[in-house]
Amino acid sequence: MFEVAVIEDPSAAEVSLDPVRARLLAELAEPNSASMLAGKVGLPRQKVNYHLRTLERHGLVELAEERRKGNMTERVLRATAASYVISPTALAAVQPDPARAPDRLSARWLLAVAARLVRDVGSLLTGAAKANKKVATFALDGEVRFASAADRSAFAEELATAVTTLVGKYHDESARGGRAHRIVVAVHPSAEKPVPARES
Repeated sequence: MFEVAVIEDPSAAEVSLDPVRARLLAELAEPNSASMLAGKVGLPRQKVNYHLRTLERHGLVELAEERRKGNMTERVLRATAASYVISPTALAAVQPDPARAPDRLSARWLLAVAARLVRDVGSLLTGAAKANKKVATFALDGEVRFASAADRSAFAEELATAVTTLVGKYHDESARGGRAHRIVVAVHPSAEKPVPARES
């Protein structure tokens, strides 16, 4: 089971967004059969079987094992990933395109860049899985608290200068066998985390 899988196929995305099927995917983080799931989700086993077959057809669940129970065989399934991300590729013609309105101070442009990141890395993961290889990536994730808007602006300028300097130092257009890499650096306000009821 992968930690995260990217859904690129529009029909698989549609299937995963159904509330009942999304619940079944969550339950299938651990292998389960239709009869065990039926009790957990409060649906008849036949209905659960129908949803499981649909999820399996789209590659979102897979067979973990088969067990003999009397004169029948019970299929035990598991999700192919612990969590899923729907790629903008699934949106085809309406997927975000950062090239349409490049504005480094626009939150909507940042969203389009993030969508492209999901699309590109998802595509790389799919190709790497087929070739049984790993994707070489690097990411930083952190938080900084600015005292003022002026400090935030100064930080952004210094960060842009530092990244530009590094790109100038290491970029080699003529490197034979070299491979281009995309750099995404983003600064945005942190979303507020919900406060647990006992602390409110």
